[in-house]
Amino acid sequence: MKKLRLGGALVAVLALMAALSGCASGNAEANGSSDSGSAAGTSDTGSGNGKSLTIGYINWDEDVAVTHLWKQVLEDQGYDVTIKQIADAGPTFIGLSKGDIDLFFDAWLPNTHKTYWQKYGDQLTDISTWYDSAPLTIAVPDYVDVKSMADLKSHASEFDKTIIGIEPGAGLTRVTKTSMMPKYGLKDWNLKTSSTSSMLAALKKAIDAHDPIVVTLWRPHWAYAKFPIRDLEDPKGAMGQPDQIHAVGTSSFGSDFPDVQAMVKNFHLDDQQLGALEKDVLLEHKDDPEVGVQQWLKDNPDFEKSLTS
Repeated sequence: MKKLRLGGALVAVLALMAALSGCASGNAEANGSSDSGSAAGTSDTGSGNGKSLTIGYINWDEDVAVTHLWKQVLEDQGYDVTIKQIADAGPTFIGLSKGDIDLFFDAWLPNTHKTYWQKYGDQLTDISTWYDSAPLTIAVPDYVDVKSMADLKSHASEFDKTIIGIEPGAGLTRVTKTSMMPKYGLKDWNLKTSSTSSMLAALKKAIDAHDPIVVTLWRPHWAYAKFPIRDLEDPKGAMGQPDQIHAVGTSSFGSDFPDVQAMVKNFHLDDQQLGALEKDVLLEHKDDPEVGVQQWLKDNPDFEKSLTS
């Protein structure tokens, strides 16, 4: 009987300890201080408090650099940020319209992404313009004796009637194929599309060998600082007026993420800032973009403060 009483007492003590432990755990969850919340990036001082947000991006260099920058900025504010690379602009706008992604920093308007904006724009939020003048271009190495798009036809054999392009679904590809090539009599030329990285690799290979090449390009881009290239003149205006680069979100972005929307509205980069960001993220630290972002933020200590002031 004595052993039974001791056993019963032990069970009671263990039960009491379990109850107290459960209360403590419940209080911690109620106060928002659970370990899982901390692991997810919750910040006591940030405005996000662990709220999840997904940024979609395409493999355009300014988009890669800016997306990684904003991932760091928003994580500093307490958001749980996922970045998602998408193959092309079309699926990106579809993802935004369906809410599969929340934010996209590389909408070129009103020209390059005109088709997508006409189809999906009424389902999205045009948050802000962060870069004011972004022209589409056709570029050649500066050792090539061609100054204008109008000269390309007479140099057909030199370029093997081939223009090296980027992704098939890009607005730049559409403008080159449907406007520039017909206007300058290049209908029998081949616009070779694949990807931006493939175009840049072909450009580098040709320049290293001092061979002629003509590529589709755009400004801003780090290639202008790295390679000896120049834009061809466009006397017929075939490439259209320069675009502006917009940040766009889902239709409910302002109500879902009011603090982020306010920050994005304060976001602007000039040529020097964007060039340095691309250099740090895409060239100096291409294997670890986050390190490149941290270096850029270190060199621009007032940037994050400017977004919240």
